[in-house]
Amino acid sequence: GVISPFLTPLKMSLILAIYVAMPYLLYQLWSFTAPALYRHEKKLILPLLISSTILFYAGLLFSFYIVFPVIFNFLSTVGPASVDFAPDIQYYLDFILKVSFAFGVAFEVPIATILLIMFGATTAERLKKNRSYVIIGSFVVGMILTPPDIISQILIAIPIWLLFEVGLFFAPFFKVRETVKQANNKKSEPQKNDWTDEAHNSMMDEVESEMNKQDDLDQK
Repeated sequence: GVISPFLTPLKMSLILAIYVAMPYLLYQLWSFTAPALYRHEKKLILPLLISSTILFYAGLLFSFYIVFPVIFNFLSTVGPASVDFAPDIQYYLDFILKVSFAFGVAFEVPIATILLIMFGATTAERLKKNRSYVIIGSFVVGMILTPPDIISQILIAIPIWLLFEVGLFFAPFFKVRETVKQANNKKSEPQKNDWTDEAHNSMMDEVESEMNKQDDLDQK
């Protein structure tokens, strides 16, 4: 377009600012949800925040150093030899930003899987049974986000699937923490009941003793 040389640097600066500020944006997101969390769940905010940031930047690096070289090499070789591969800068930048951001978000799949299981929205067993749907969905996402070639689709589908498996592997560790806490609570409940029973029995003994004393006085 006519104004592409003017809009392209502005758009590039905006997207780069979002990428650089992503840790702060993720922190604000976690801070927004913090009031609805229990105390033991708030302790997981920092590890999940660090993991989310690392995974997002890992997705960006994966797209720039692995996906884009393969895609552009494929696109530049499938056309006729007499036609130069020279895409418009605006469409080229839009494609780069869209796909790289999609990879950054896609690499958050382990965090999403862990949170779904940790908060009881689903279970690891249910996700394992529906693993085939996740694999199909990964290829559908790859088909939507990448050019219509099987190589590009595989490059985005396989990481999404593998990251889902990573989240599925680590999710039970978070679930075990809750189970242990519940077990500790259950252990403390009988102690509380025993103390209550002892107090009740002691009170009943005192009442019975007073009644016996009263009977003795009446007999006298």
